Amino acid sequence: MKTKINMKALFTAALVAMLCWEVSAQNVTTPRAVVPAGEMTQTIGISTVNVKYSRPRVTLRGTDRTGQIWGTLVPWGFEATTFVDGSNMPWRAGANENTVITFSDDVKIEGKDLKAGTYGLHMAIYEDGKATVIFSNNSSSWGSFYYKEAEDALRVDVQTTDIAHTEILTYDVINMDNTSATIALKWEKKAIPFKVEYDVHSIVIANFKDELRSIPGFGWQGLNQAANYCAQNNVELEQGLVWVDRSIANTKNFNNLSTKGQLLTAMGKTTEAQAILDESVSIANVGQLNFLGYQMIGQQKYDKAIEYFTLNAKRNPKNANCWDSLGEAYKTKGDNKNAIKNLKKSLSLDPPANVKANSIRLLKEMGVDTSSYES
Repeated sequence: MKTKINMKALFTAALVAMLCWEVSAQNVTTPRAVVPAGEMTQTIGISTVNVKYSRPRVTLRGTDRTGQIWGTLVPWGFEATTFVDGSNMPWRAGANENTVITFSDDVKIEGKDLKAGTYGLHMAIYEDGKATVIFSNNSSSWGSFYYKEAEDALRVDVQTTDIAHTEILTYDVINMDNTSATIALKWEKKAIPFKVEYDVHSIVIANFKDELRSIPGFGWQGLNQAANYCAQNNVELEQGLVWVDRSIANTKNFNNLSTKGQLLTAMGKTTEAQAILDESVSIANVGQLNFLGYQMIGQQKYDKAIEYFTLNAKRNPKNANCWDSLGEAYKTKGDNKNAIKNLKKSLSLDPPANVKANSIRLLKEMGVDTSSYES
């Protein structure tokens, strides 16, 4: 017998199933058409600061809001709201959800201490050019509507600056050195800068101590790198000496002997330092010995530099760069006669272009006619 299909019931069942599927299915990801998300990350030393924010425009749906941002769209100071509990709230320093800032390590903001972690970033902007930058322990709310002063981790006061028109709200690094970066929110014609500073040397040394408990601590290279950092930055010299001694015990070579010499020099142990450097000379290759010679020039130990460059030229008599370096050392010392002699020797050996250019430059500085070498 042929079964009759109830089309109305079938359509109803299909509609119910479709609606149930729509409720239970996961949403797909779509772009934010008006206020896209933005992110800025800056490395300082080995630490990072990361800002995640939304990027409103000055011009919205064809309407130019220039001159209507500060004091209007972004009210001055703290704005009372009835949305939640009527408390005063700062600006969300962006749009949509909390603007979120993350510091990988303990940090100073405008000279004030703040622990490593993730914070909600808010700002109160004032008509007189002052701004209060607020780091809240609550970083998961929507905007500033649920902001509570009791959740503040830190507040700092800064001065805003006038800038060229910036259409889309942007977080940017406007100044930077080896230990700090000044980050600024830029929008319309105003920037709100705040300085972020890490204790880079302490963080790096602590990281060395951790890393050297693992694979890098079983070879000479990692230990020497850590010790060399201490020498180059004149920090934790005693710890650096411990590391370089472990490196040398693993595999003695020019690199770690040279590092030890630098550490001992920085510690004022010049006799021990010179003995170590002399030992490194015996196993140095041409490039390493040349490096050591220039290191002596940097320390104004010109006779020692000439000694090392002379040895290098003796070991490598057909290497034009060795004679060029020896000539440069004599010139730096003020012995032009020997400088000219060795620089001409370098030029007689058909040197590479960069070595030739250096020899000619040094000769010209001493008044020597170099036209025969430049043809």
